[in-house]
Amino acid sequence: MSTYSSNKPQNQNTTAIIVTVGILLLAAIGYLAYNSITKARALEQTVSELEESEKLREELEMQYNAALADLEAQKTSNEELNALIDQQKAELEQQKRRISQLIGSKDKLEKARVELNNLKAQVSQYLAQIEKLKEENEMLATENEQLVEERTKLSTDLQAKAAENQDLQKVKAQLASEKEELASKVSIASVVKMREVKAVGQKVRNSGKVKDEDKAKRVDQIKVCFTALDNKVVKPGTETFIVRIINPLGETLAVEDMGSGFFKDLDKNDEIRFTMMSQIDYANEEVQECLVWAPVNASFIAGEYTVEVYNKGHLAGKGKFKLK
Repeated sequence: MSTYSSNKPQNQNTTAIIVTVGILLLAAIGYLAYNSITKARALEQTVSELEESEKLREELEMQYNAALADLEAQKTSNEELNALIDQQKAELEQQKRRISQLIGSKDKLEKARVELNNLKAQVSQYLAQIEKLKEENEMLATENEQLVEERTKLSTDLQAKAAENQDLQKVKAQLASEKEELASKVSIASVVKMREVKAVGQKVRNSGKVKDEDKAKRVDQIKVCFTALDNKVVKPGTETFIVRIINPLGETLAVEDMGSGFFKDLDKNDEIRFTMMSQIDYANEEVQECLVWAPVNASFIAGEYTVEVYNKGHLAGKGKFKLK
């Protein structure tokens, strides 16, 4: 009885120890199992994130390279368009760098994917912008072609007009020449011609009596007479006759205070000096006119003198006389 009683407490202690150890073992096993599962899940998460990052990097490279190829394919000989494409490529490169930085941070992968999707939209926007610019350039090119055609047509029309004007100017010049020639013919035809032109030197005596004189030192004046012929072309009215007295030295006798001056010789197309003029009432009949050239303190030289009578700028008659 005593032996049994003494072993019973000892068995109970052993059982308690075993139970306690078992509980501790179970707890340790549970903790190890939980820790293992947590690490396994963390590892899985890390592997998943790495796979996601790699996938995003591949997708980024693929999209970026495709975008560069698409943009490069849009280039033409248009410098403005090519400059825009180069600018877009530079902007894409900056966007790629930002996305690469986001992919390198595991807590920003979601944001990296959003930016990657934005990259697609950005490329589409770039291509649309390029297409719009191309359309505008095509429209401008068409307008330029139209302007060139219009300018060419205008230039052709102007050249034609210039040619017409040149022809017209030639016709006008020809008509003017013909008109001038006709006017000249009419003018010549309307000249009242002289039948004869006579001139003599004269001496004026103290008594006032005048007599012809051929000695130069004694001559006080020169008398010129001419007979104007009838001309049916001329309308009746006042006719002006211009007289030139040319001395042996070839000088025209002239004194402005006595009415001398200059007129245009249409035969020679030159301004020449004249001695005196006379206006007579002409009625398409022969008419005789006499003029006297009597300068104060006259001094004449010996030799042959020439007398010319002009009407309407043309030589109408001519005569000569001599003084000794």
